[in-house]
Amino acid sequence: MKFIRILGKLLLVLLIVLGTALALVYWRSSSLIAQHIDVKEPALLVPTDADARTRGEHLAITRGCTDCHDKDLGGRVLVEALPIGRLAAPNLTRGTGGVGSRLDAASIERAVRHGLGQGGRLLLYMPATDYAGLADADMADLIAYVSSVPAVDRESPGPTAGPLMRTLFLLDKAPLVYALKVDHHAEHVGVMTPSATPEYGRYIAQSCTGCHGEHFAGGHVPGTPPSFPDARNITPAGIGKWSKQDFYAALRTGKRPDGSDLNTFMPWKAFATMTDTELDALWAYLQTVAPVALAH
Repeated sequence: MKFIRILGKLLLVLLIVLGTALALVYWRSSSLIAQHIDVKEPALLVPTDADARTRGEHLAITRGCTDCHDKDLGGRVLVEALPIGRLAAPNLTRGTGGVGSRLDAASIERAVRHGLGQGGRLLLYMPATDYAGLADADMADLIAYVSSVPAVDRESPGPTAGPLMRTLFLLDKAPLVYALKVDHHAEHVGVMTPSATPEYGRYIAQSCTGCHGEHFAGGHVPGTPPSFPDARNITPAGIGKWSKQDFYAALRTGKRPDGSDLNTFMPWKAFATMTDTELDALWAYLQTVAPVALAH
């Protein structure tokens, strides 16, 4: 009986410690998330022609917008797990449950480039670091497309942050709010003309960093459950034996050089819509990045 009483007291102390730690995690993370950042961008001239909307749609697909917001931009839940929370992308259309009617050009740019919502609030999980470097012309075309998509009636639950994500966020292991990592005062390039060069490949590869990491070394994608596949190392140390044809085949057919399939978590079908010039540029750039010898 004495042993049981001691064990009970130890468990009570442990629960108090864990409860206090959890309360501190929620208090500190909530105070950081509650910040507001004031950003003023010069107004973009958003085109209204069909070519601009087509270019914008191409960017939305190849830069990953439709991977999160769904092919119709009607929003969807990507992950929902208690310790992580809910990774959900909103319905961007003007349909029921959508936010499209509240989005103007400035608010779309603020969300995409800066990860900020109305009033400068920080958006959960919006990977603005992938898009902060978009050229003005591409940003304007993307806005033209998003503003023109048909209405989709779909209620989309908002994102939430569970205790694991909040803890990793405080430890700087998961970018729960990417807005805190964006240089909000950086100047933007006016136009990036597509060309089969490492420079243009670097421009495209910005949208790869969310999964493959800043140095393209791969590893576990922040915010995903343990069961999710790790992103591969795509530095020369990871795909050094691949030929340019192997690279093309992987992104156009979803097949590795050994014939195995890429995991469907890798949005190769979106990359398959890239032009030859874009794939040439991406390949050329990846040959120039520093090799990082990791497992993936």
